[in-house]
Amino acid sequence: MNNIVYAMGAAGNGASGMEGSGLAAFMPLILMFVIFYFLLIRPQQKKAKQHKEMLSNLKKGDYVITAGGLYGVITGLSDNTLNIEIAPKVKVKISRNSVSGVVGKKSQ
Repeated sequence: MNNIVYAMGAAGNGASGMEGSGLAAFMPLILMFVIFYFLLIRPQQKKAKQHKEMLSNLKKGDYVITAGGLYGVITGLSDNTLNIEIAPKVKVKISRNSVSGVVGKKSQ
């Protein structure tokens, strides 16, 4: 019976077996963080940077679409707001951050 107990124990001294298992226990967690960084965090940061750049490059006459789905032409700009014309003689004031994208230039 004693032989079975010894066979199940760690070989050599017990401290050397525990050193490697501490790092090995965190490897899946580290690997998951790396995967999340490259699949989720990095692309989101890239997209946010592009959106911020697009907002800083807005100018009068650009044809834009808002987050609410309104298409219009920029008629006025300020630091935080835009005036857009969504129909002839119909102008709306919107937040600069609510612009989803630039569709094109106003056809003259």
